[in-house]
Amino acid sequence: MTKKMLEGKVALVTGAGGGIGRAIALVMAENGAQVVVNDLGAAVDGSGNDQTKAQQVVAEINSKHGQGTAVANGDSVADWDAAQRMVKTAIDSFGKIDIVVNNAGILRDTIFHRMTPEEFDAVVKVHLYGAFYVSRAAIPFMRAQEGGAFIHMTSTSGLIGSVGQVNYAAAKLGIAGMSRGIAGDAARYKVRSNCIGPHAFSRMIETVPGQSEEQLKARAAMTRPDQVAQLAAFLGCDAAADITGQIFGARGNEIYLYNQPRPIRTIHRGDGWSVSSLADTIPNAWKSSFTPLERTRDVYPYDAI
Repeated sequence: MTKKMLEGKVALVTGAGGGIGRAIALVMAENGAQVVVNDLGAAVDGSGNDQTKAQQVVAEINSKHGQGTAVANGDSVADWDAAQRMVKTAIDSFGKIDIVVNNAGILRDTIFHRMTPEEFDAVVKVHLYGAFYVSRAAIPFMRAQEGGAFIHMTSTSGLIGSVGQVNYAAAKLGIAGMSRGIAGDAARYKVRSNCIGPHAFSRMIETVPGQSEEQLKARAAMTRPDQVAQLAAFLGCDAAADITGQIFGARGNEIYLYNQPRPIRTIHRGDGWSVSSLADTIPNAWKSSFTPLERTRDVYPYDAI
């Protein structure tokens, strides 16, 4: 019998009660992992609590792969103590933790000049702080066992740009920086950290401004949460042991690798610079190299297949 790619691994997937998180939990289990299915069961804006969502995914996994393959957890990622309990659930249930997928998220979309501090804080707290809390809770165990994998969900909203999502973009680009930092700090313990920027239809995408009902239906037909899940499972398996500090994307049947910021142009002036000399030089010298103010749809104008 062929060994499954994640056999013997224990994974914690946050926000796994639906959408991409559910797909990741299912694929992890399909590939042999034991899974902690975390979901608070909140609405897209973070309100409410329905822990039956996580329990339903657990029932689905256990019915396919055997009782005890998955357990539910209903804690909030936006709370330090709750994050500790999530990891404790993995340790108490399965004896260890090998993979953390930071997928949980909320949206509070609004144009920047109307965004309140509460709307900014709520989104950053769930996405960025949540990814930190859960990762920080897991790292002592991964360090002790000298192995593990963090998989964080970033977004083209931060990597490229979007409208009405300053809070979300800030959190998601922050996650990319955090992942890179974790990768550097944890490499000596054979713990890796990577990001995925997913293109997949979910209840969060439904809130993005400027989309008609027809566009939403077309996007749902072309996007593939299951392909995001396959990539996440790969990044958690031993075949990806040498891959860390990277940002991947999944769009339809496409998998791609993002570049990361590095200097692309340089100018030098022996006697230093003034405002006037910078004004005389930079606008013309670097105009063709400036990153355009684009949205995701400008960078990906073609249909995913």
